Amino acid sequence: MVLRVVRDRAQAAEVTQDCYLQVWQQSARFDAARGSVLAWMLTLAHRRAVDRVRSAQAAGVRDAHYAVREPTQERDVGEAVVDALEAERVRRALATLTTIQREAIELAYLGGYTHTEVAGLLDIPLGTAKTRLRDGLIRLRDHFGGER
Repeated sequence: MVLRVVRDRAQAAEVTQDCYLQVWQQSARFDAARGSVLAWMLTLAHRRAVDRVRSAQAAGVRDAHYAVREPTQERDVGEAVVDALEAERVRRALATLTTIQREAIELAYLGGYTHTEVAGLLDIPLGTAKTRLRDGLIRLRDHFGGER
């Protein structure tokens, strides 16, 4: 019954354990005139499971609410200018590479692909992809080494 309410095995196990503890600690509160032991335990379990679901929902709403209300960091205009200049430097440096090096670098470092994925996308052997990446990075290092 608890699993049907919380819909998560780990949460259901925790709620069930909490219920057994509650039954043990509050056994003196059980009134046989009001119903059976099983009905009392199921009522406790259901209430505890519903409380867990409501708590999780409230936490999600609260987190979403505060995420919206948190002030976003205002970026300094100077930082934006520096970022734009840096991006332009990278574009110029990439333009100095050969086409095959630039393709590999863009896929791996701007596209987030692994070396194996780059090789597959470019339809070349893995070793060739790694060589193109290494050669391109060396040229970029040399390019930026002279600027700084």
